[in-house]
Amino acid sequence: MGVPVDSATFEDMLAQIETWIARRDRVYQICTVSPEFVMIAQDNPDFMRVLHRADLCVADGVGLLLAARLLGRRLPERVTGSDGVPLIARRAAERGWKLFLLGAAPGVAERAAARLVADNPGLIIAGTYAGSPAPAEEEEIVARVNASGADVLFVAYGAPQQDLWIARNRDRLTVAVAMGVGGTFDFIAGVAVRAPLWMRRAGLEWLHRLWREPWRWRRMLALPRFAMAVVWQKLASVMRRNG
Repeated sequence: MGVPVDSATFEDMLAQIETWIARRDRVYQICTVSPEFVMIAQDNPDFMRVLHRADLCVADGVGLLLAARLLGRRLPERVTGSDGVPLIARRAAERGWKLFLLGAAPGVAERAAARLVADNPGLIIAGTYAGSPAPAEEEEIVARVNASGADVLFVAYGAPQQDLWIARNRDRLTVAVAMGVGGTFDFIAGVAVRAPLWMRRAGLEWLHRLWREPWRWRRMLALPRFAMAVVWQKLASVMRRNG
């Protein structure tokens, strides 16, 4: 459906981040593409452009793995922001990378940072700030992030705001890597409860979130829309091959 998704594992992402930090010649953007991302991009050309210009688009969603298999292009594993941030923090503690946590509700980034440091002794948190994705705040936030000397910036404003925010400010930021992470800070801080491991492995994390946060039902409508669109794309491909 026109959205790029890289065939990447967690280890691929970590290795790429290490290369970018060593290179440090510009800001590299990582997007965690979910079925919801795909459907938002169908109606939001600015978001679609951001995804195409991103340096790495990982598959955050079992639905993407199933869709890729149906379309004949397998993806190696689900690479989520919720699992990726702790892994990046672990590697950061080993390598001395400095992290900046931007977004979420006031106080949440600070609690998430404290948890990450507790789990990864030696981790350097260059800064935390809630702020907002409003354009009027961008100059102040960019200055705050740049002054921190951070290597990696995590932005938790939700899709598509976080990814659009990064794209708008790439030329002004001095970090090496910027990544939108959605509700990851909430999970790390304990503000939100993540689905049990068995539900995640079964591809039912969306059901757990809907049960815990029923107000998300409108956003969840993207899932059946995505499934129908994938099936239609498969049928269209078969019809083209058969003339």
